[in-house]
Amino acid sequence: MAENYTDPSGNTEAFRAFANPEAAPAEAASRTGLIIGAAVVAAVLLALATWLAFG
Repeated sequence: MAENYTDPSGNTEAFRAFANPEAAPAEAASRTGLIIGAAVVAAVLLALATWLAFG
């Protein structure tokens, strides 16, 4: 076996992720909301900067 192989049963968190793979998409969904929120904030800041520069 490779030296960097980690047995999922050796770590509780890793084992839960290995044994319950459907829990991972819920975390991805929350990250998607964060990314969308950050994009909205960036767009608002860009619009504000444009308004201040040309207004």
